[in-house]
Amino acid sequence: MEQDQQFLDYVVKALVDNPNDVKINRTVDEMGVLLTLSVNKDDMGKIIGRSGQTAKAIRTVLRIVGMKNDARVNLKIEEPEGSERGNYAPDRSVDDVIADLKNGQ
Repeated sequence: MEQDQQFLDYVVKALVDNPNDVKINRTVDEMGVLLTLSVNKDDMGKIIGRSGQTAKAIRTVLRIVGMKNDARVNLKIEEPEGSERGNYAPDRSVDDVIADLKNGQ
């Protein structure tokens, strides 16, 4: 296991309640290293953090680990099956959403 993958494994398993469900796939291409992270759907909030701050911090430190090894490291967090993204409704227009806000809904 490479250093970037070991680091991500260590950090993520320390954050989640289900460390046995953590899976990291590492691929290398001309763009650099891509680490794809998969966790239990109940642990997604812990990995993403408030407004994405935890994920952003993990990505920042991964880039530093990559720079030490002369590699560009990126992190992709896979959305688990069965998870929901809040009240996101792609079939609604902006006008519909603004009308709901004005009506207090």
